[in-house]
Amino acid sequence: MASLRLGLFVAAAVVSAALMPPSAVAQLRPGYYSSICPNLELIVKSSVKQSMAQSPISAPAALRLFFHDCAVRGCDASIMIVNSNGDDEWRNPDNQSLKPEGFQVILNAKAAVDSDPQCQYKVSCADIMALAARESVVQSGGPYYEMELGRYDGRLSTKASVVLPHANFTLDQLNSFFSGLGLSQSEMIVLSGGHTLGAADCPFFQYRIGTDTSMDATFASQLNATCSSNPTSGFAFLDSSAVTFDNTFFRNLQSGKGLLGSDQVLYTDTRSRGTVNYYATNQGAFFGDFVAAMTKLGRVGVKTAVTGEIRRDCRFPN
Repeated sequence: MASLRLGLFVAAAVVSAALMPPSAVAQLRPGYYSSICPNLELIVKSSVKQSMAQSPISAPAALRLFFHDCAVRGCDASIMIVNSNGDDEWRNPDNQSLKPEGFQVILNAKAAVDSDPQCQYKVSCADIMALAARESVVQSGGPYYEMELGRYDGRLSTKASVVLPHANFTLDQLNSFFSGLGLSQSEMIVLSGGHTLGAADCPFFQYRIGTDTSMDATFASQLNATCSSNPTSGFAFLDSSAVTFDNTFFRNLQSGKGLLGSDQVLYTDTRSRGTVNYYATNQGAFFGDFVAAMTKLGRVGVKTAVTGEIRRDCRFPN
């Protein structure tokens, strides 16, 4: 079985990525491929299910990959590109937390889609990635939502385009970062709820142990034991129900059991605490607002037929 260690889920951003031409807005819609590849969503659903059966990492890794992609150059699958000179997004040091299983989910789904003669080379990697993220949520117990489709794939991927927030960001820093994507504080908080799936390696949170008074003492002791005995390979789950998409993440924050400083600050800062409390007591509201925020995120920096392409291989521009 593949290791359960998962990297930190964070978005990477450039402010300009939030800008989208009207033509891109108009092209996104549910059912975009209804006449082009009518079985698309069933194919991706089945492929993701198979990937999740092979590795518990697959769902959180694929969801995390979608965030990382959309917040850099927009939702254009640029995170998938492999450049021969090594200058691509996934080889930026800040992207090394992304797990291979996430990339494999997309490659598997792309292969499955292209194996259908009606669909072959007609569906973008960006749309497959968006559908795979949705399926990762749904098949982990989260809400189903109609996915807007019609994205084209970008042709560029560079290390320099990746900018990641840190695990010790304050609320102001988080808000500044996400506002560059056109997302509000409430949308940032609900998207942070994606941390209900997966885990983080010790270097992302070990600095808090014994120094951050907002951390529950028993929780801190458990983390210290984990990281002290496994300094290079230790990890901890981002919430106590790490394979189920639910609102446990927010309840953990209320009890001082947020793993990352940038998560726990959502509760310790009184300006955002009310939203955390709301989602902690109302899973339905969390699900509904998460769907709305994911839909909005999925519109960031979308490429058109003029500015993008449909890659035959997600790893390389045509």
